[in-house]
Amino acid sequence: MKTEKRKVVLIGTGMVGMSYAYCLLNQNICDELVLIDIDKKRAEGEAMDLNHGLAFSGSHMKIYAGDYPDCQDADIAVICAGVAQKVGESRLELLKRNKEVFRSVIRPVVESGFNGLFLVASNPVDLMAQIACQLSGFNPRRVLGTGTALDTARLRYLLGEYLHVDPRNIHAYVMGEHGDSEFVPWSQAMIATRPICDILGKGGSENPVQMEELDRISQEVRGAAYRIIEAKRATYYGIGMAMARITKAVFGDENSVLTVSAFLCGEYGQTGIFTGVPCIINQNGVQRVLQLNLTQEELQQFEASSRVLRESLRELSE
Repeated sequence: MKTEKRKVVLIGTGMVGMSYAYCLLNQNICDELVLIDIDKKRAEGEAMDLNHGLAFSGSHMKIYAGDYPDCQDADIAVICAGVAQKVGESRLELLKRNKEVFRSVIRPVVESGFNGLFLVASNPVDLMAQIACQLSGFNPRRVLGTGTALDTARLRYLLGEYLHVDPRNIHAYVMGEHGDSEFVPWSQAMIATRPICDILGKGGSENPVQMEELDRISQEVRGAAYRIIEAKRATYYGIGMAMARITKAVFGDENSVLTVSAFLCGEYGQTGIFTGVPCIINQNGVQRVLQLNLTQEELQQFEASSRVLRESLRELSE
């Protein structure tokens, strides 16, 4: 993939899409940003608003409202289009409504001659990434969903608060469906190089860690989106920053480990589904899925989460 120009096409200029666009501008992540929306006037207004802030940024981005032919030479097509999640509505309940939206989006992107990477943020994201892959016919390594990247960031933030440790020095992951069946493999959670499970219940000069507190934190992570939606109707800042981080890893050819929705080909005993797993991300997309050494109980949790996704796909095809 050519990255000299670093061109992003953003499809869907709602709150999630524009939070992402604002991050791109402030962090100078790309050189050219095209905004596409079914409401063309909205896209034009958003482009104008962003352009008016260029003088205050360190960026020289070219930002404009466009259409699907602009995808032809883009490096990344980012899909935020879709219907909004309602209060109390699970991510899986969005599937049927958003699949029809994707039919109207993926086809014109591919027909433009686009040969880059798809980054999917629309919910339910694991299933929408799978649908994007199927509709586009792209190699699954070139289709990424935001997966549990934000959930993992939430986890590290809450663990940092609990343990009084900088979240950047906490290495822990949320895996599986970005939704109700996601789980935390605590056997893989570490402070620097020390497993958190090694200090469970220890006192002394160390911060005592209780399994009950870890369970509370994992539940808080799992329910965070619902609480935010109840309070302010939508989540967008956190996911926008997560998308920007993934984009930065692609353009920088970083080989960074991020928990994205990726297609599994036998990893963790699962095949044929997109789900949230730690992956090495570079300019080619998913370089490889990083397989962690999960316990038997954690593998069972992963299987249960995968089953939820498979059942949804099966119901969709009926």
